[in-house]
Amino acid sequence: MGKRDELIAKYAEDLKSKCGMDADMDLLTKVTIGCGPAIYDADASTVAASQEGELETVKNNFLIKKLGLSDGPELMEAINKAMETYGMSERNKYRAVVYYMLTKHFGKESVYS
Repeated sequence: MGKRDELIAKYAEDLKSKCGMDADMDLLTKVTIGCGPAIYDADASTVAASQEGELETVKNNFLIKKLGLSDGPELMEAINKAMETYGMSERNKYRAVVYYMLTKHFGKESVYS
């Protein structure tokens, strides 16, 4: 099992144990691959929920550029909802898990097909 496969398994476990979701493994794999080399970097692989700039980056680079959504207050609401689902006390919020939840939230699975 390669490093990426190990990370995907860890993300699936986070979705199940911390977010109460059963992962669509095919989609989770595609979202993880879409994150690129960031998943291997300790800092880049997580989303700092307490940093406003980080949440703006998620909104602009992922929701608007990657998923093709239009900017609006519902984007930040969805990000905040994903953070709450993950658990605000959870220190490591993995980027791939957050992106997966946002992809599901907006029904944008087709972006990865």
